[in-house]
Amino acid sequence: MDMNKESVRESLRAQLWPVPLLAVILALILGQVLPSLDRQLDDSMPPVVSGILFGGGPEAARSLLETIAGSTITVTSLTFSLTVVTLQLASSQFSPRLLRTFTRDRFVHNTLALFLATFVFALTVLRSIRVETSAGSGFVPEIAVTTAFALTVGSVVGLVLFLAHLARQIRVETMLRDVHRETDETLERVFPEHDARRPSVPAPGSRPDTIRAPSSGFLTRIDTRALVAAAARLDGFVSLDVAPGTSLVAGIPVARVWSAGEVPLDGDRLAELDDAVSTSLRTGFERTSTQDPSFGLQQLLDVTDKALSPGVNDPTTAVHALSHISAVLCSLTARTTGPITLYDTNDQARVNLTLPSFAELLDLVMDQLITYAFTDPRTAGRSIAMLSEVTISASRAKSFPTHAPALRGHLARVRTAVEASTLDPVIRAGLLSQLNDIEQQPIQPSP
Repeated sequence: MDMNKESVRESLRAQLWPVPLLAVILALILGQVLPSLDRQLDDSMPPVVSGILFGGGPEAARSLLETIAGSTITVTSLTFSLTVVTLQLASSQFSPRLLRTFTRDRFVHNTLALFLATFVFALTVLRSIRVETSAGSGFVPEIAVTTAFALTVGSVVGLVLFLAHLARQIRVETMLRDVHRETDETLERVFPEHDARRPSVPAPGSRPDTIRAPSSGFLTRIDTRALVAAAARLDGFVSLDVAPGTSLVAGIPVARVWSAGEVPLDGDRLAELDDAVSTSLRTGFERTSTQDPSFGLQQLLDVTDKALSPGVNDPTTAVHALSHISAVLCSLTARTTGPITLYDTNDQARVNLTLPSFAELLDLVMDQLITYAFTDPRTAGRSIAMLSEVTISASRAKSFPTHAPALRGHLARVRTAVEASTLDPVIRAGLLSQLNDIEQQPIQPSP
């Protein structure tokens, strides 16, 4: 479960500046290289190539590049404005957690990079144009000016595509699809379908020592490779009691350590292991999906809860979000969830990671749905249908016996919520009939 590279990639993808900054640097370099190439190839290019290149004089070239630079920076400002408006709308209408889906959008990154690169390239090439004077002959970098013109045409096309892309991305169905897709990727990293791992925590030979959080913030990543290496080197065992996505407070216990051998952890070994645990825990000001399997579900639940609020009152969006939640939970039934034990190269247990189980993730979903979803008949019916779908999927998994108590418990909770709801008696009767159908289904685990 070593995800250092994935975490760095995720961090960069969530920022708007890396791709545009790289494009600006490349534009600066290209703006210096192409005029030099023009000087070397001056009057030696074939007529066919010369006919395609810019054929005006220094004044015309200067005017063209000034126009390109001025218009491009204006379009870039417009693009930034549209992006900010989109972010504000997504935050207020759906959920602040969905802002990451926009800041991670590669199309937005590439569009801004194209605009800024065109602007910087035009300004850089503008410096190399020389008007003929008594002190020297004039110079027009024909290849560079033609390249600037091509970049401008590309920027116009990019603006049209960006507007179409923005109109599509702002739709809630697109945002739900993106969150669902990202959640599936996270689940595959954290809970691979082929993984049949089971926790194996050795009993401590003495009273475990407590490790406290080095800083406050959300636990975004655990450097498992470094942690296992440190535990193996010091012949210790580390049990992390917090899962990725947990809000940490500096000084609060987050892990326990003890010796894996007969020799207890002394002062130096304990201090070194304490430092290794503290270094391996990375915190941030917001949750990320890199190692946090519950973050995607929380985003989908936020959309559901927001849609059911009196200020929005959009049950259709809530029903769509519940469909995605159901699909995620159904995929979880085929995965081995819960804590995991990591081993060193000698196949000795070294680190126990706390990860949410299927029952805990189902609790996360149902606690919020029982609180908010049973005030509307459509979302109440979809919540019951979701439980039916998850139950059927769980019945096909080998782990059905461990899932069954949680599913039965939530069916009972839903029945209580329906009976206590203020919905019309006819609607309540229909919902209770749905529950009866689920409970009477002869669902058995597949062989």
